[in-house]
Amino acid sequence: MCGFAGFYGTGDYNREEILDKMGEMIAHRGPDSKGSFVDDYVGLGFRRLSIIDLAGGTQPIHSADGKHVIIFNGEIYNYKEIRQDLIENHGCVFQTNSDTEVILQTYKTYGEKTASMLRGMFAFVIYDKEHHTMYGARDYFGIKPFYYAKMNGTLLFGSEIKSFLPHPAFEKKVNKDALKMYLIFQYTPLNETMFKGVFKLEPGTYFTYDGENFKTTRYFDPTYEMADRTFDETVKKIGETIQESVDYHQISDVEVGSFLSGGVDSSYIASTVKPMKTYSVGFEVGGFDETTYSKELCEILHMSNAKKEISSDEFFDVLPQVQYHSDEPHANLSAVPLFFLSELAAKDVKVVLSGEGADEMFGGYDTYKPSKSGDVYRKVVPASLRKKLGDWAESKGAHRGLNFLKRNATSVEDSYIGQAFIMDNEEADEVLAPAYKSSLRYQDVTKPYFDQVKDQDDLHKKLFLDMHLWLPHDILLKADKMTMAHSLELRVPYLDKEVWKLARGIQSSYCVDGKETKKAFRTAALAKIPMDWAKRKKLGFLVPFRVWLREDKYYNKVKEMFQKDFVSEFFNRDLLLKWLEDHKNKVGNFHRKIYTVYSFLLWYEQYFVLR
Repeated sequence: MCGFAGFYGTGDYNREEILDKMGEMIAHRGPDSKGSFVDDYVGLGFRRLSIIDLAGGTQPIHSADGKHVIIFNGEIYNYKEIRQDLIENHGCVFQTNSDTEVILQTYKTYGEKTASMLRGMFAFVIYDKEHHTMYGARDYFGIKPFYYAKMNGTLLFGSEIKSFLPHPAFEKKVNKDALKMYLIFQYTPLNETMFKGVFKLEPGTYFTYDGENFKTTRYFDPTYEMADRTFDETVKKIGETIQESVDYHQISDVEVGSFLSGGVDSSYIASTVKPMKTYSVGFEVGGFDETTYSKELCEILHMSNAKKEISSDEFFDVLPQVQYHSDEPHANLSAVPLFFLSELAAKDVKVVLSGEGADEMFGGYDTYKPSKSGDVYRKVVPASLRKKLGDWAESKGAHRGLNFLKRNATSVEDSYIGQAFIMDNEEADEVLAPAYKSSLRYQDVTKPYFDQVKDQDDLHKKLFLDMHLWLPHDILLKADKMTMAHSLELRVPYLDKEVWKLARGIQSSYCVDGKETKKAFRTAALAKIPMDWAKRKKLGFLVPFRVWLREDKYYNKVKEMFQKDFVSEFFNRDLLLKWLEDHKNKVGNFHRKIYTVYSFLLWYEQYFVLR
């Protein structure tokens, strides 16, 4: 696990010096060593966290004939099999034992087919020194980040956007088109980031660049095809496939630990690995701490567990760092405990396993549950009336009895955006300053994805959307950024190409029913963990921000931010302050909206005011 930064283009500046400054911006991703390659066309910078081939894996790595050079972030779990094929069938000679050189030799042998042959998490760039062209790719699910920007005749690329800041070609501007969608989704769902002109390479995509044309090609796109298996056969297959994936994800020349919450996903991983060390965090507030479950499981399975309780002061003090390391504003509250969890684990190990991806693979969210009464309601009641009843229910605030009307007001395609829905289109426009209002609606963002699965059932429509938006732009973004902030490699065995081959064929009734999510997955987990852990309701990282915001100390802290001069450029300050007052006085729960705006302002301050 490492980080890279680079550029393709000329200019009147010291290329080595600029490249070194770009690398310094992401030194936290790779504190063990650094390397670079510079010619008249490109600069390739690298920061290394040594995991595999500790002695020989220093990058950039050059091909034996000297014609190509690679920089790579990630891990390739099938590199030994590919290496053997290259040696036995193509006569390749290797200079190192690293997975990085395997990617390079694979490209020299198989060309643009390379990305689809790899099993792992990756982002890389290969430069052809003779023809001055580049080939690069991002892994199937977007586990590892890849950003790029074409500005002032230069292509900038890297593992983190902040590495672009020192380059003289970079123009730092807020992307006005992204702010409204961020307020709705709690992350930026567009490929263009909150930095104008900076883009994310999509998951499952490779690119080629010849100095003028940046061409992208999809080599992987998740689609569904139901397999003819019984429930028991599915459960057995899940157990076998996850065991194999976990075995691959332990390939390392350093110790591997594991994150552990009280839920089934991380418990299943930890019980399969039985690592020497596991790590958990919670909060010093009753009802927001799952570490008791983690400790109990470790006692049952004879594993050690280190845990930390996060105080309210620690939470608020670290928020600017969380936004800085996120690169873009990010309002998932769970990023903060993940930051502390990573800090805790990094004291002992360089690599941890975690349970991200199980929900999107096997149907783990409550929003995936089918509703027979809802199906009947949507068939019997006209859409126009359902919409009116839904709007009426929404106006009444949070009431359990009215949630049915809200959920079934419209179709999945019109109402579902993923696991966070902070504001609707109208609410976002209401709080935005005039210059940032937009005619773009969240339905414009989700429609292209729903169109691709229009013949699927509602569950698979939701799964497909979450695989493309929620997973890469929220879950995996925070997973990478919060762990790498502490020079820690995170591996996610559920997000594996072989696990996907299985998951894409599991029928809906084996995923969720009216009572249970991840039904087949939880049944498979029973072979490894006790019933209480396998069947426990999904909670996620519970964060007591709602409670803290009603305390004078933290209320005043947020209020102070809302009153800063630059805030009115983006938002209706009066409405922000009303939300804050109403929340404190328990007129309503506005903490998620407040946190989303507050996170953006902290991000903006980090990148545009303080730097």
